[in-house]
Amino acid sequence: MDPSTGLVNYDEMESLASKFLPKLLIAGGSAYPREWDYERMRAIADKVGATLMVDMAHISGLVAGEVAKNPFDYADVVTSTTHKSLRGPRSGVIFAKKDLMGRINNAVFPGLQGGPHNNNIAALAVALKEAQGGEFKEYAKQVIKNAKALSTAMMDRGMSIVTGE
Repeated sequence: MDPSTGLVNYDEMESLASKFLPKLLIAGGSAYPREWDYERMRAIADKVGATLMVDMAHISGLVAGEVAKNPFDYADVVTSTTHKSLRGPRSGVIFAKKDLMGRINNAVFPGLQGGPHNNNIAALAVALKEAQGGEFKEYAKQVIKNAKALSTAMMDRGMSIVTGE
């Protein structure tokens, strides 16, 4: 993070990645209220030979509602919960490029994760169907409006917002 702006410093990220050569570069975080530059992170990951993973747990509904950038265009792996902004059951999903799914499945099942319950599968199907509709897109737009209104109200009362808005 750039201490003066509170924003991700992608130049510094690239410099550190070039120095340490990570195997995995991760975008996403609940405490960062800005869009991630997935294209820039893809370029950094490619430069150092890393896999790019995006954890979009807190913004998956905004991505589905088309008011946040789509990480699927750039990431090798995308993870998310389904119960936050996607408004589904309490669970999680992992999407990945075909060549990575075998390793992910072997790492997760059966050792770390048991089988899902049928009611959760059905509830997730309903949530994903709803996320495709116009009402959901309006909901996502309203979430952004509400967040901006909250930020403005806080700044009007003398509070500072880490990233400036």
